[in-house]
Amino acid sequence: MSLPSPLLRACLAALLVAAPAAVLGQTAPDPEVAPRREPSPRSLAARERQRRCGAEWRALTPPDKAAQGPRWPQYYSRCVRRLKEQRA
Repeated sequence: MSLPSPLLRACLAALLVAAPAAVLGQTAPDPEVAPRREPSPRSLAARERQRRCGAEWRALTPPDKAAQGPRWPQYYSRCVRRLKEQRA
């Protein structure tokens, strides 16, 4: 008995991968059925701080970045702290 062709083997493998989802009736969630939650004021403020710090970081020249802390996480941490202090 000869082995099935590579194309037939690929089709069978795809069928085996796709079959469980079809058998179980799993489909993508309908956006009308599951509406997205509105972001909280706290998460909106955090997102705004991240955007502002990112804009400041991109505006810095390489020597300025080296003076501020050469990596984004360190700069971002100090920037967020500074922005929170300004709001208080």
